[in-house]
Amino acid sequence: MEINVLFFGVLAEVTGTGRKHYRDIKSFDDLKHRIWDDFPDIAHYSFRIAVNNKIVNEDPLLRQDDVVAYLPPFAGG
Repeated sequence: MEINVLFFGVLAEVTGTGRKHYRDIKSFDDLKHRIWDDFPDIAHYSFRIAVNNKIVNEDPLLRQDDVVAYLPPFAGG
């Protein structure tokens, strides 16, 4: 399946991009390993993951054309 990944804040700086498209993804674990292979420095940062605009706490079941966002900690006020 094809998955779009978005990187925000410091994670966009670390990866050098705000968006990456992945093909032939078999599972979330497969996607996670491909991202870590492409951007090994991302492992040094804290982040949350959202799938289709919903924060997930467990490894989600991905579907074709899902959008996965890597969100760094943020504060507002």
